[in-house]
Amino acid sequence: GSVTSAPPIWYHQFLCDLSKYFVAILRAKGTLRPPERQALFGPWELIYGASQELLPYLEGGRWGQGLEGFCNHLELYTQFAANVERSRTILQEQLKKNKHFRRFVRLQEGRPEFGGLQLQDLLPLPLQRLQQYENLAVALAENTGPNSPEHKQLTRAAQLISETAQRVHTIGQKQKNEQHLQRIQALLSGRQAKGLISGRWFLRQGWLLVVPPRGEPRPRMFFLFSDALLMAKPRPPLHLLQSGTFACRALYPMGECQLHRVFGHSGGPCGGLLSLSFPHEKLLLMSTDQEELSHWYHSLTLAISSQKN
Repeated sequence: GSVTSAPPIWYHQFLCDLSKYFVAILRAKGTLRPPERQALFGPWELIYGASQELLPYLEGGRWGQGLEGFCNHLELYTQFAANVERSRTILQEQLKKNKHFRRFVRLQEGRPEFGGLQLQDLLPLPLQRLQQYENLAVALAENTGPNSPEHKQLTRAAQLISETAQRVHTIGQKQKNEQHLQRIQALLSGRQAKGLISGRWFLRQGWLLVVPPRGEPRPRMFFLFSDALLMAKPRPPLHLLQSGTFACRALYPMGECQLHRVFGHSGGPCGGLLSLSFPHEKLLLMSTDQEELSHWYHSLTLAISSQKN
């Protein structure tokens, strides 16, 4: 019932309006150079074309045939996802430095068709929509009996759309990870910092207290990747060039780590420590926040098990 009740008219209208009021006018006016315009919108118009093709089938209840045809266009969504980061960068750059473009965008965003949404909110819509197509195809396939002529079409479509949605998700995860690495790169000063983190998979970062064999616990910033734990020390605030950055102190391989929780440690208010043993060194880590320590324990466990496989 509810799955098939609302054909995606509003979404199709958005695709249409953005093509009409942004892409087409920008092409005609030449406010952006073609390479920038293409990078900003990616295969938007082709996705609009695919939606246009699908719509009459959905409106006529010919789901199987419509979705089967739609699957020929799924590659567009992967391309669109791969371009998201570049598109966002171009949009920010052009809004900053191209005042004609900035004025044009603000003017078009004010149109009632866009319901107060900004261009940056509108651009990711096709990827959100893909998720809904997946839900639709899966639900239809499940609710269509094996004897129905559409069963095969719908099952195949559900599978193909799910695979594409998974690819799109993976692309998004990689882009997020890349952003984390760039951010961490900026925090770590020193020539070797770049080599230390490029190509790694980021999991967590935060302050923890390192408990030495003697003396007071010292706060250190830790960056956990799937294969390594990086310990860094804040640069002194008086260090003019590198204030607010961290110097890498050690890089521990997670594949060689043995992790234990040490409870009932009387020295700290948190009542617990994490003990990390490596072949040549042992780290005792403490946090005044019990919940934070649990999160770290979970993330470290995840990293260690990912290295065992």
